[in-house]
Amino acid sequence: MNLAFGFPMGQGGNEGGNAPALPGSLRAEPRLSRWLRFSADGFVTITPGKVEIGQGILTALAQIAADELGVAPERVRVAAASTPGSPNEGVTSGSLSIQESGLAIRHACAEARALHLGIAAQRAGILAETIRVEDGAFIGPDGGALGAYWSQAEAVLLEVEARGDVSPRPAGERRVAGRPVRRLDLPDKLFGAPRFIHDLRLPGMLHARMVRPPARAARLLELRDGRLPGDAAVLREGSVLAVVAPEEWAAELGAARVAARARWEVRESLPDENDLAAWIEAAPAQRTEVARRDGPAPEAAHALTRRFARSFLAHGSIGPSCAVARWEGDAVEVWTHSQGIYNLRADLVTALGLEASRITVRHVEGAGCYGHNGADDVALDAALVARAHPGRAVRVLWSRAEELAWSPHSPAGIADVEAAVDAEGMLCRWRTVLRGNGHSSRPGRAKDPTLLSAGYLDPPFPLPVAIDAPMAGGGGGQRNAVPGYSVPSLDVSMHRLLEMPIRSSALRGLGALLNVWATEAVMDELAERSGQDAVAFRLRHLKEDPRGAAVLREVAAMCGWPRAAGGEGVGTGIAVARYKGTGGWCAVAAEVEAAEVVRCRRLWIAADLGELINPDGAANQIEGGALQAVSIALKEAVRFDRLNVTTDSWDAYPVLRFSEVPAVELRFIGPPDAPPLGAGEPSLGPTVAAIAGAIHAALGIRPRAMPFTPDNLAAAME
Repeated sequence: MNLAFGFPMGQGGNEGGNAPALPGSLRAEPRLSRWLRFSADGFVTITPGKVEIGQGILTALAQIAADELGVAPERVRVAAASTPGSPNEGVTSGSLSIQESGLAIRHACAEARALHLGIAAQRAGILAETIRVEDGAFIGPDGGALGAYWSQAEAVLLEVEARGDVSPRPAGERRVAGRPVRRLDLPDKLFGAPRFIHDLRLPGMLHARMVRPPARAARLLELRDGRLPGDAAVLREGSVLAVVAPEEWAAELGAARVAARARWEVRESLPDENDLAAWIEAAPAQRTEVARRDGPAPEAAHALTRRFARSFLAHGSIGPSCAVARWEGDAVEVWTHSQGIYNLRADLVTALGLEASRITVRHVEGAGCYGHNGADDVALDAALVARAHPGRAVRVLWSRAEELAWSPHSPAGIADVEAAVDAEGMLCRWRTVLRGNGHSSRPGRAKDPTLLSAGYLDPPFPLPVAIDAPMAGGGGGQRNAVPGYSVPSLDVSMHRLLEMPIRSSALRGLGALLNVWATEAVMDELAERSGQDAVAFRLRHLKEDPRGAAVLREVAAMCGWPRAAGGEGVGTGIAVARYKGTGGWCAVAAEVEAAEVVRCRRLWIAADLGELINPDGAANQIEGGALQAVSIALKEAVRFDRLNVTTDSWDAYPVLRFSEVPAVELRFIGPPDAPPLGAGEPSLGPTVAAIAGAIHAALGIRPRAMPFTPDNLAAAME
């Protein structure tokens, strides 16, 4: 592959190397050597701090680097994130990897190219602007060879901070970004090569299984002695129990025997599942104003007050959480599929009583989760067990029951909405009150660790209550609670609960799952009450958001809106939202068929994500998010009693099956030269909302509680 690129230069207003003016994660990690390095054998290695969780981000980042450096994609290697070998880019979440890591790599590579071309120009006595790059080789204006990145790998030092005065190549000159390329991670996965954390085997490795208490609020009182299979042994630290053995089967069988020999003091600590809304309303909470607009509002012609509720959700990762740890002296190395390796290290520092320099965390891919599942928790489990076996690597694998019942859960919540339209059929006021736990218990953000086993040590660490990011950071429970529609009088508030009996944290979409549905359901009902078409009504309120209006028009055309019913019990709904109010725009139309249960038959999706680095990867993300939303909307709910979560199997926590996957049609629209926006999460909220609208079209029922199961729909009828 022969790539020929020019060398555009430009002034960026950062002549003094002022890091705050740098884009994305380069602001916090401005040293170029933290982002890339060249080798004499003809490769460039980029070292992002974002991690691969199945979303294809490493492939997209490699495409960005190839474009900026002018090399073939095959020359770009991507190093797995590690501490301290990678930039600290926080958590891979929020559909922000392209904006944060992608822009950092784009600008870091542009500056690295400038340094290398500067050396070549100086040696040749010519201007750097006259040199072009062909697959990493430098070609002078007369066609002569002037070296290459690889020949200068030792001569050009990247131990300098980015200045921000080199402009990346214009969008029109990019040749790699913007087209599909082969995913870097897929060949191993397709052909069964060992790539996942679950596949990792180190010499002399031991295997361990955790023994969880029979209740959330529990203290280990007694553990009877007894024989264990093989050479299995017990680890007990406070109320943390584990069985470790050289062979995995012995650890598994031994854990079952130890569980039967343990005597616990337990108490009820979870709310009444059958009266969850009452508990959410009564629990102490911290109120924050999310948005307020006190413009003059015309008199209301049609008004309504509606409540929307959602259950706790599990991540339901296909592969249970897993980690490997090994102690050497007073230092520990951890292999993990955590989404935030530096955040995890911060909590391990506190839980283990070590300095950060004594802890190395290495990312290894897991089976995907899109949120805070048990990956961080099992890392502490592995470190605790391995501490008792210095010099030996210890692998801890969670069971399916642990993964479903003991991982952090996406919190239940309530949205109360009051809205009205005037005599002209325009929104005149909107008020939303949200209640629920926060959506982030990720490590590294509180004084005490948020890791599961830390709460069962002796003495136990207090479990920090989940927080919500501020709206400037995308929000949590309040994400997408501010309608994207023009309305003169607006009042949105969030009541974050200060008690957390069920450990809550982030799951793909966060509060947008509830809030987009609530907003779009109210828009549907107001349109109907005022005698307007649902799409036309929305478009009247999207005049200040032309890109939002464009995706809505596109999806309406795709599905043939207004769409006639395709038979009894069949209906179509439509919804639109801009993720977080700052991310990608997505509109979805859904066709459902309601019989014994509701089934989603078809989805039409239109999205505007600005520049698409890898269109195929973006399509995977948008479609995958929509399918996960179908599962959440129609099936998923965590069940519990007063002691513990009871949904600890696939039978108890059903998810969408392959036979239930709807047909999906997707189109990307929007300016290709606009800044790139994340693809992982924009489709979830609109998909849930479109399904709810389709249920109304099919059955005349407006869902009020998620999931949209027969029981919840029957309650809505009442």
